[in-house]
Amino acid sequence: MTTTAADSAPEPVDENVWLEEIYGEEQLAWVKEQNSRTEDLLEDADYAGLEGSILEVLDSTDRIAMVGKRGDWYYNFWKDRHNPKGLWRRTAWESYCTDSPEWDVLLDVDELAAAEGLEWVFHGATFLRPNAGEPYRLALLALSPDGGDASRYREFDVESRSFVDPAQGGFDLPTAKGNVSWLDADTLLVASTAEGLPKTASSYARTAVTLKRGAELAGAPLLFEVAEQHMMAVVAHDSTPGYERTFAVDYIDFFNRKNLVLRDGEWVQIDVPTDVNVSAHREWLLFRPQQDWVIDGTTYPAGSLLACGFEDYLAGARELAVLFTPDARTSLQSWSWTRNFLLLNLLKDVSSEIRVLDPSRPVDGPGGAWAATLLDACPPLHDVNAYAVDDEDAEVSDGGAGDDFWLVATGFTTPTTLMRGTLERTTDGTPGVVGRHAVVKASPSFFADGDYEVQQHFAVSEDGTRVPYFQVAPRDLALDGQNPTQLSGYGGFEVSRTPAYSGTVGRAWLERRTSLSAGADGDAPHSRGGVYVVANIRGGGEYGPAWHRAALQENRHKAYQDFAAVARDLMSRGVTSRERLGCVGGSNGGLLVGNMLTKYPELFGAVSCGVPLLDMRRYTRLSAGHSWIAEYGDPDVAEQWEYIRTFSPYHLLKDGVEYPETFIWTATSDDRVGPVQARKMAARMLAMGIPNVWFHEALEGGHAGASDNRQAAALQARSQHFLWKALAGGLA
Repeated sequence: MTTTAADSAPEPVDENVWLEEIYGEEQLAWVKEQNSRTEDLLEDADYAGLEGSILEVLDSTDRIAMVGKRGDWYYNFWKDRHNPKGLWRRTAWESYCTDSPEWDVLLDVDELAAAEGLEWVFHGATFLRPNAGEPYRLALLALSPDGGDASRYREFDVESRSFVDPAQGGFDLPTAKGNVSWLDADTLLVASTAEGLPKTASSYARTAVTLKRGAELAGAPLLFEVAEQHMMAVVAHDSTPGYERTFAVDYIDFFNRKNLVLRDGEWVQIDVPTDVNVSAHREWLLFRPQQDWVIDGTTYPAGSLLACGFEDYLAGARELAVLFTPDARTSLQSWSWTRNFLLLNLLKDVSSEIRVLDPSRPVDGPGGAWAATLLDACPPLHDVNAYAVDDEDAEVSDGGAGDDFWLVATGFTTPTTLMRGTLERTTDGTPGVVGRHAVVKASPSFFADGDYEVQQHFAVSEDGTRVPYFQVAPRDLALDGQNPTQLSGYGGFEVSRTPAYSGTVGRAWLERRTSLSAGADGDAPHSRGGVYVVANIRGGGEYGPAWHRAALQENRHKAYQDFAAVARDLMSRGVTSRERLGCVGGSNGGLLVGNMLTKYPELFGAVSCGVPLLDMRRYTRLSAGHSWIAEYGDPDVAEQWEYIRTFSPYHLLKDGVEYPETFIWTATSDDRVGPVQARKMAARMLAMGIPNVWFHEALEGGHAGASDNRQAAALQARSQHFLWKALAGGLA
C-alpha cells in the first residue's frame, strides 16, 4: 500500500536511530559495553552451574535422534558436545531400532567449518528424486554462514560423501534468502535474492528463475515474478510419479497468497480467495479457509478442511467434501498423507486429538465426507502429532511403509516419546481404520518430573473470553502468593503453544530452590521451587483462525488483555504475587512481554524480552518487518499508526513509572527481526534512568539467538538466571 503526504503517519523523535547500523564500529562498541555489564551481573557461580546443567540436557546422547526416511535410509542431523555444529548422518531401520545405532556420517559440519573458515549452520537437505529402482543420491544442502535465514545451497553426493564440484557442473548458489526445488537432475527452480536478483520490500525473493546445470544464476531465464510490495515468491516442483506438477506461490502477505500451477508453459491460478490455504497431493486438492468461504450459497467455516479432485476443481467443479469442521473447542493444526489415508492433528482445548480419514470410503456417497476414525494415542494435556513415514513407499501389503506413520508424544512432565505405527482398513465391512503403534524411542527424564503436576485453568479476559493456560508446579504447591512464577506466551501468527517437555525448564526453573522463607500466613520457613505457566492467548492458533484473527491489527490489545488476565488469575488463586511473577517471550512474544512491561508494569516483578519487536513505528523498515503488516498493520498509514502506537513499547515508556526488572536480549546476525529494536529499547530505558535494565546481544546465532548447543545453553541460562535472581533472590 502506498501513502501520500496527507495520510502518512508522523515520525516520532527517535534519538537512537544510530543504533540501526547493525555492524557499525560505534554500535558494536555499545553492544559490547552492555554485554560486559550484563555478564558481570549474571555470570556468577550459580550461573556457571546452571549453564552447565542446561548444556548437559542439550548435549545428552540419550536424546531421541529424530529421523526422516528417504529410500531405504533414515536420515538425522545431530549436535552434541563433541559435534557442536553437527553431523548429518543416516542409518538403516534395523540399526535405528537398537540402543546404539550404527550411523553413516555423511557430513561433519564442524570439519567443514574448520576447513572453509566459516561458521556454517546446517539448515536442511532437499533430495533429487531418483529414477525408479535407483537410490537417493544427490541433495541440495542449505548452509547458513552465521545462523541467519539466508542460506547457501550446495549440491552434495551422499554416496561419495562430498560436495559436487562446481567446476564439474555442481550446483552452488550464493548465500541469500529464498527457496530451491529440483525440476530434474540438471535443472533447479530457484527463488533467490543473490547476484542482484530483485528483493521484495520484506527482503525476500521477488523472482524465480530456471537454472540449468553449469549456468549462471544472474543470467537464468525468468520463471515467475511477484509485486515488490508482496512478501515473496516461492516455486516448487512436485515430482510424485504420475502427478508431476510445477507450482508457484505469490505470497501477498503472511495470510494471503495466490497459488498457481504451470500448464502448457502458462501459469494457471487456482481459483480460491487469497486467504484460503491450498495444498495438492496426488489427485486431491485440500482447502483450509482462514475466513468463512461461501461457494454457491454454501458457507464453509474458517478453519475447516475441504477436498476436491485436483483436475475436477481446475475444470470448474465446486462440490467440496467437508473433511473437518471446527467447533468452539476444537481446531485443526496440521495434516499428513500416508499412501492411502489422511491424518488430521487436532487440538481440543489445547490437548491433542488425531483422526484418520479414508478417502476411498465417503460416508455420504461420492463427494461426501470421508470415513473418520479416532486414533487412540492422545492422553489428556499432552501434545501428540502424527505424520507419514514415507507415503511414496510401497503398499504395506507389499512389504512397504506407505501407510506407516510416526507419533511424537510429549507433555510438560512427560519426556518425548517416538512411536511408529501402521494404518489398515477394517476388514469387517464397516468404514474405519485400524491403527497399531509401538514405542521406538523414548527420551530420558532430565528432572524429577514425577514431583510435579500439570493443571489447566481458564482466566477470564476483559471482554469475557475464557483464556486457557497450563500450570506446571510442585504437587505440594502452597497457595500463599510466594512462588516464583514464570509466565510464557506468544499470541501471534496463528502459532499454538502446546504442552512440551523441557529439561531446560525443569532444571533451570522448576527444580531451583529459594532460600528459606516464611509464607504469608506465618507458616514455618521453607524453600520452594518455581512454577512454570504457558498462556494460550488470542492471536495464537489454539482455537483456529478465529482465535488468531481476534487479535489482529486494531484488536491486538486483546492478546495483551488475555495475558494480563492470566497473570491476575495466578495472583487471585494464590499461586504468586507481583514481586514473584515474571514473564518471558521471544520475537512476537518479545512484543507481547514488551507490552506487559509498558502497559501492565504493576503485574510483573521481572520481564525477559528476547529477539523482540518493540519499535512498531519503524518495524516495517527493519530486516523482514514489512512482511508482518498483515499481522500488525502499516505504521506509515496515519489511521493505522493511531492503533499501532497503542502497542508499540518503544513509544509507551513514561517517566515516573515503576517498571519491572528488565532483561532484553537479541542476536547481531538475526536477519528476521534484527537486533536494532532491542538495542533501541534498552538504550532509551537506560537514558531515562530506569533502574535495573539489562541488555545482551549474541554476536551470532540468527533469530534463534544460538547456532550451537553451547550458545543455546548460554542464552537460556542468562534468561532463566535473570528471572530467578529477580523473583527469588533479588538482583545485586
